[in-house]
Amino acid sequence: MQYNHQEKTITTDRLKLRLFEQSDAETVATLCNNYNIYKSTLYLPYPYSIEDALTWIQRHEQNFNENKAYEMAITNKETGELYGAIALSNNQSSNHGEIAYWVGEVYWGNGYATEAAKAMIEFAFEIKKLHKVFARYFSSNPASGRVLEKLGMKQEGILIDHVIKENRYESLVYYGIINPKD
Repeated sequence: MQYNHQEKTITTDRLKLRLFEQSDAETVATLCNNYNIYKSTLYLPYPYSIEDALTWIQRHEQNFNENKAYEMAITNKETGELYGAIALSNNQSSNHGEIAYWVGEVYWGNGYATEAAKAMIEFAFEIKKLHKVFARYFSSNPASGRVLEKLGMKQEGILIDHVIKENRYESLVYYGIINPKD
């Protein structure tokens, strides 16, 4: 993982994580207007419009500059093709953050979420000096749990029937990892 403070980018072997731009809105809307992504995410609306994307993108740079959250596009390092998004919240009072991500369905199975999340955890620990990173996913989406396990995260608990999604209760599975330098 290489972090460029000036450009606010993180690069990995295959990926470049960067701030979203207004020009990404159409691609974001196309990728997010997908029921299979919607059903596995806590906050994405469905159907998903360009206006949803623009509203979402609008606050990213300010959140980044104020150290509240780092919401970044997952892109191909060489071509710039947009695959999805990864975010890290920053709870400064507790010195921890939550990672969350989505990848467009056409890009599933390529390891992009794992590679991006690994880089974001390194960013959290090495650059932002967070003590802990956690993540949560719907128990109905075990693929997300496999991503978290590949990152070295451990299951910490399950909140049974914690949220309502599509008029049914979903359990949230919590995973976490402590900064090894702490």
